[in-house]
Amino acid sequence: MFWMYAGFILLVLALLALDLGVFHRKAHVVSVKEALGWSAFWIALGLAFSGFIWAGYENHWLGLGLTPDLMTAKPVPVEGLGTVYNDGASAFVKYVTGYLVEKSLAVDNIFVISMIFTFFAVPAIYQHRVLFWGILGALVLRGLMIAAGARMIQEFAWIIYVFGGFVILTGVKMLLLKEGETDPNRNLVVRATRRLFPVTERFHGEHFFVRAGTDASHEAETPGATALPDRVVDSAKAGTVLATPLLLALVMVEFTDLIFAVDSIPAIFAITADPFLVFTSNVFAILGLRSLYFALAGMIDTFKYLKPALAVVLMVVGVKMMTHTWLKGLLGEHFNLYVLGVVLGILAIGVFASLWGREHEEHMKHHRPRGHAPLAPSSEA
Repeated sequence: MFWMYAGFILLVLALLALDLGVFHRKAHVVSVKEALGWSAFWIALGLAFSGFIWAGYENHWLGLGLTPDLMTAKPVPVEGLGTVYNDGASAFVKYVTGYLVEKSLAVDNIFVISMIFTFFAVPAIYQHRVLFWGILGALVLRGLMIAAGARMIQEFAWIIYVFGGFVILTGVKMLLLKEGETDPNRNLVVRATRRLFPVTERFHGEHFFVRAGTDASHEAETPGATALPDRVVDSAKAGTVLATPLLLALVMVEFTDLIFAVDSIPAIFAITADPFLVFTSNVFAILGLRSLYFALAGMIDTFKYLKPALAVVLMVVGVKMMTHTWLKGLLGEHFNLYVLGVVLGILAIGVFASLWGREHEEHMKHHRPRGHAPLAPSSEA
């Protein structure tokens, strides 16, 4: 299995190198058209990988399908291989379900990222750079969390019920609690960063760090703009390492993804305990988050019923996690396929309800009943 993980990680690194080193070598404002194109590319690539999953697990390449999986209905002993927990079909269903759940939960992440960029006034030309390095860090953190979670499930079978309860509570919280305004400057990680490094008053190009007294420390915020005075730079001793507000935005993006990962990774373990399926579905869902942000950030309010739908999805997968033994006996070996159908149905209802609600609001706005027309002022004394 080591070589399977190594090959997949090399593939991801190659894709990221092409993204930053070739297609986004120069900083620029990402248009909605470009973002939609890249979103389609990443989604197609993530779904196409399901074909590799099918073939790899069907033929058990490098041990695929032999890892214990509590979410498998009927493990099959195979001579010369051992116990097979996932064949091609079951692995395909679990991968696609995990990918869809993680991709859907990323929509909530997009809203928070938009708030962070607005708070720190990150220039649009540098937002892709922040998201690139933020997602690279997120992939590392998620890989470590998935490895730890898989190990815990193998060592302590009861932990699956703890994960299930946590996922249900997360869904309930998402459904019932209203989100208030958040001040990133109060975040402990941001405050710790400010203590480690003096932070400049302004952005200095695309730099996360600058050294006082260098050309970079006097660079304008954006290409073509006039370089403005920065009191932190001017008062710092030559050679002092200074952080820029771009680093604070990056730190907040990383911290936000860590919080979301604590919610979403247990949800994927509700679908499968096979770490390779959890890791690959998670990675491909996250890889397209940057382009999805630029495509949807401007119209996130359109899908106002998607968040309640996501909350219901979390509660469904949490219940499935806690009742997997009973569901295996009730629904048989294809019970994961039924879960996939339920998840797709809930998400579809959320999307269609949002679109219908917006259309209804627009219709009511342009077709005000006559009885509500303003009255003319009376001429009587």
